[in-house]
Amino acid sequence: MSLSRRGLLAAGGAMGALAATAASAAPAAAGTSHGKGHGHGNGNGQRRVRTGFDRLAAGGYALLKGQRVGVVTNPTGITSDVQHIVDVMHPDGRVNLTAVFGPEHGFRGTAQAGGSEGRYDDPATGLPVYDTYLKSGQDLADVFTASGVDTIVFDIQDAGARFYTYIWTLYDCMEAAALAGKRFVVLDRPNPVSGRAALGPVLDPAFGTFVGRREISQAHGMTVTELALLFNGEFLADRPADLEIVKMTGWSRSDFFDATGLPWVPPSPNMPTPDTALVYSGTCLFEGTNLSEGRGTTRPFELLGAEGIDHTWAAAANALDLPGVAFREAYFAPTFSKFEGTTVGGVQLHVQDREVFDPVRTGIALLVTAKRTWSGFAWRSDDWIDKLTGNTRVRTMIDAGADTDEVVAAWAKDLAAFRAVRKRYLQYR
Repeated sequence: MSLSRRGLLAAGGAMGALAATAASAAPAAAGTSHGKGHGHGNGNGQRRVRTGFDRLAAGGYALLKGQRVGVVTNPTGITSDVQHIVDVMHPDGRVNLTAVFGPEHGFRGTAQAGGSEGRYDDPATGLPVYDTYLKSGQDLADVFTASGVDTIVFDIQDAGARFYTYIWTLYDCMEAAALAGKRFVVLDRPNPVSGRAALGPVLDPAFGTFVGRREISQAHGMTVTELALLFNGEFLADRPADLEIVKMTGWSRSDFFDATGLPWVPPSPNMPTPDTALVYSGTCLFEGTNLSEGRGTTRPFELLGAEGIDHTWAAAANALDLPGVAFREAYFAPTFSKFEGTTVGGVQLHVQDREVFDPVRTGIALLVTAKRTWSGFAWRSDDWIDKLTGNTRVRTMIDAGADTDEVVAAWAKDLAAFRAVRKRYLQYR
C-alpha cells in the first residue's frame, strides 16, 4: 500500500517547518497571534500544545491566501481562549472565509445524536452554513460545488474511537472534495485518549456504515491529520484528495488531554469530559444492547445499567481484576434515551490507572459479565452491535459462551495487520 499525499504544510514565515515532529518542537509560550488577550488553557497554567489552527493563524493564513475558504467544524473548533475559529477568521482580512459546513450535531452544536442543523445562515457571521450529515460521494461533492469554495478546511476534535462519526465526516469530505476538485486542509488536534496504541477489532468492510466506513481498529490511536493521511493513502488512493495537513507542536503520543493545556469543549452532547472519551471506545458497545449506556445522565458511557440488574454484575466485573479499572454498583434514572425516568441498576466504571486501562477489552468484559449475570440481557434487534464492532464475531462468540480472552484473541491477527499499516502514517513520537 503506497503513501499518497501532497505532504506537509510549508507556508514559511512564522509557521516554521511542519516536517519537524511535535516531539522535537519546543512547547509554545502562552498566547497566539490570531486573537486578542489570549489566556492559558487547562492543566498547570501553561499552554503546551499549539493546535493546527494556532499554527495556521500564526502564519497569517498564508496557506489559504487567494482562496475562497469553507470550514468543516463544530463547537470544538476553538482557540486557546475559547473563541470559535469561524468567529476569529470571519473578520480577518487575511483569509476569505465564505462558507461553513456542519457535521452531526451541527456547526454550533444544537442537535442531539443522530441530528444536524440543516442549511441556514449563521446569525453571528452571516455566513452560509451547509449540512454535511449523512451526505457522501457525489451528493456531498455537489454541496461543495454549490458553496463556491476553493479550499475546504477541517477542524474538529475527535474522541479516538472508530464509531465516533466525525472521522467519517472527514473521510466523506475528503472523497467529495476530490470529486468536486477542491483542495482539502486538515488542522490537527490531540487524540484525547493518547496516541499510544490501536486496540480492538478491525472493521470488516461488509459492515461499513457511518459509524465505521473503512478498515481501522475500534480505538485507532491516531490524530485527525494522521487519519487523513491514512485515508488518502489506503482507501482513497484511486482518487486521492488534494490534501495538506497542519500539524500540532508540543504533543506526544503518550499525552492524554489534560497534559495539553488546551480547553475541552464537548465534541458532542454525550461526550462531556475527557474522562468520557477514555472509556467510550469500549462502553459505547452497550448502544448495541438493551442496557442503558448512560445517556441522560451526567456520566454517559461511565454509567451502564438496566431495570432488574443488581450488585452481582459489579461483583462479576471486579472479579476479573481488569487492569486500571474498578466497578461500583450503581443506580441511576436517565432523563432521556433508554429507561427514561426509570431507576435502573448497573455499574459505574472508575478508571484508576489510565496508563494500563484497555477500554475495548473492558467493554468486552462488561458485555460478557452482563450477559452471564442478568437474565434480561439482549442485543438490539437490528444487530447494531455488529456495526459497532465491525463484524459478527463479538456477538456470536459471546452468545456461544466465549470468555473475554477468547473474544479478544479473535481479532489479534487483523489488529496486527492494521497496526503495521497505521505505523506508516504516524506524525508524532
